[in-house]
Amino acid sequence: MKKIIYALLLFISFSAFAGGDRDLIRQQEKQEKIIRAAYKRHKVTEQEYRKLMAEQKTIKRYMDLADADHVWSPAEKNRIKGKLDRAEHRLVRYKNNSEVY
Repeated sequence: MKKIIYALLLFISFSAFAGGDRDLIRQQEKQEKIIRAAYKRHKVTEQEYRKLMAEQKTIKRYMDLADADHVWSPAEKNRIKGKLDRAEHRLVRYKNNSEVY
């Protein structure tokens, strides 16, 4: 009985630790949807859209590299989080610029 409880607690703690990478994946997917919606509503230009989507492709590539061993180290999580934050700030800047369409 103790072994079952120990295994259950170990599984719960592991799944809680692994949840951080799922949050980053969801954040990246959400950003991509927002970028596509902004382009569709003419909030960003075509050139800005291409830059933002290229950045999302780079972020996905880093996520794939981090997930190659199925364990995301804190350094990998921080690197991807930084890239997502920079992409978010760039998207806000592009959406709020004063270019005429």
